[in-house]
Amino acid sequence: MKRSSKKGAIMENPVAFMDGKDVPCSAFSSEEAPVSDVPGTSFRRESDSLEDSKLTGDVSGATAGIDTKPKSIHRAKIWSGEVENLYRFQQAGYRDEIEYKQVKHVDMVERWPETGFVKKLQRRDNTFYYYNKERECEDKEVHKVKVYAY
Repeated sequence: MKRSSKKGAIMENPVAFMDGKDVPCSAFSSEEAPVSDVPGTSFRRESDSLEDSKLTGDVSGATAGIDTKPKSIHRAKIWSGEVENLYRFQQAGYRDEIEYKQVKHVDMVERWPETGFVKKLQRRDNTFYYYNKERECEDKEVHKVKVYAY
């Protein structure tokens, strides 16, 4: 299919229109295997170093054995201690305690001994949220809390 106008012309050989300038690419080094320009060939970078072959095993960390993807979600209707703690985790940028432990690689979360509410959380940008002993999730905020079921 050829078109006569220059505006919508289809190139029969796009390689002929490429310039011959060498452009350095930081992703590949000169020590790599030669590249074949045979059509239909897939290219793959081979690596022998440990840095390039990162661990691909279980990344669940502190929550090994627990499925970390929630099966369902619903919004909280009334306040409870569980809703209070979920509110605190979600304010800090986490889904719930399971995700917090997985991301931050901790075994326990600091809690107030009197109430059992979360005392301190570290956000993803490494700043800390400090919470009071008393309730912080007001009634008008309860409907914003997401409750995940696993």
